[in-house]
Amino acid sequence: MLVETAPAAPETIRVNALHALNYCQRLYYLEEVEELYTQDAAVFAGRRLHVELEKNEGDEWHQLVLESADLGLRGKVDALRTRNGQTIPCEHKRRRCYRDQNNKSQAWQSDRIQVLAYACLIEAELGITVPEGRIRYHADNVLVHVPLDEKARQDVRDSIHQARQLRLSPERPPVTSNERLCVRCSLAPVCLPEETRLAQGKADQAVRLFPEDDERQVIHVTEAGTRVGKSGEQFKITKRDGATTTIPSRQVGQMILHGYAQISTQAMYFCADQEVGLHFVSAGGRYLGSFDTRQGSIQRRIRQYRALTDPNLCLQLARQLVTCRGQSQRKFLMRGQRSAEVANEALEQTIEQMQRTLKQVPQADSLASLLGLEGNLAALYFGALPHLISENIAAELGFSGRNRRPPKDCFNAMLSFGYAMLLKDVMNAILAVGLEPTLGFYHQPRTQAPPLALDLMEIFRVPLVDMPVMASVSAMTFVTRSAGGRPTSC
Repeated sequence: MLVETAPAAPETIRVNALHALNYCQRLYYLEEVEELYTQDAAVFAGRRLHVELEKNEGDEWHQLVLESADLGLRGKVDALRTRNGQTIPCEHKRRRCYRDQNNKSQAWQSDRIQVLAYACLIEAELGITVPEGRIRYHADNVLVHVPLDEKARQDVRDSIHQARQLRLSPERPPVTSNERLCVRCSLAPVCLPEETRLAQGKADQAVRLFPEDDERQVIHVTEAGTRVGKSGEQFKITKRDGATTTIPSRQVGQMILHGYAQISTQAMYFCADQEVGLHFVSAGGRYLGSFDTRQGSIQRRIRQYRALTDPNLCLQLARQLVTCRGQSQRKFLMRGQRSAEVANEALEQTIEQMQRTLKQVPQADSLASLLGLEGNLAALYFGALPHLISENIAAELGFSGRNRRPPKDCFNAMLSFGYAMLLKDVMNAILAVGLEPTLGFYHQPRTQAPPLALDLMEIFRVPLVDMPVMASVSAMTFVTRSAGGRPTSC
């Protein structure tokens, strides 16, 4: 016998999501559909404001968590106040209010919908009439009254309907035409609005929106037998001799376990919850893998699959990648050539030959031919790299050519370890944005590192690994010469 079941009720929409929707549809989609969240300084400053207000106002501050299936909303009201027997939701904003043509104080549209949505939610769940919402803009100390009339209620219902429709869409909304919104947006580093406008021909040049540096620490656990656990809101690191170190989770961006260090299941869950990257590296410095905590990223992966199963697009991206790495290597050699005291004919010939090879890259008609050109460029580059090293360098620090698995000298060991750390950081970025690291456009799937990570790390090899290693070797050469001694080990 067939039993009919009632259709499931649609999921309720967060009031804060309506705020994001009315600020920028693309922001709403990234947060609510793709579940991409970032927390910048402005977010934490807003939280501090609410904590201070709650502390200072005491009994005047009432919070309420509500959800209405009929209305399709849920949320936590920041503050509820009773004035003349009427209940009024209040919002607090750090920024300035909007000024209309008559210089009258008004609420920004996103803030207006937010406080109205709270008012509608209170009416629906508590069965009372709410006359208005209020928004305090602290930057200019202005209180804005937002009346809850029939038009306001319809605006809230329209926003809820639009939010539900966007949740069903497989495509991101276009980048907003209001560039000023992007400057304030914490998700600009993920959305890439300037780059998108530039690629679409809607901007002459990109006004770079560089995100602030991540000030959180990268913790390397290198001693065998060390255990990483969780204690409250902290990571607890215990060595074999019992010595313990605790680090607040908010100060940790990545945790890297080397060799035979261990981590508890609770600490792994904690890493996922606090968005702390967790990576594993062998005792010999080889990248082993990362803890994948991706959630809600299926839309991005669908677009990635769609794009990277197009052979023509893959070939185009691969050409750009080989050109980028080859030019970076050639420029590094040119920099060494300019700083050399004596002209080196072999180095000059290599630089010219690399230039001729690079000119062939745009005409490559297959990934196989590109691999051949890349191999030639790499052979030329590593063959010329010893010309940049001082002749007075200690034998233990010398470099006569690239070798690996395992590296046979100190220079190659430093390169391999640097590349492993770079691969770890690229993997961390790939997982953070929810892409599939095993689907690349140039490197092919194999049992070692994921192809997309191998693809993207090529861009950064020279500036982030080769140059620092060369500078370190030069510095060690200077130190040992000044001290009159030589290094005894790598």
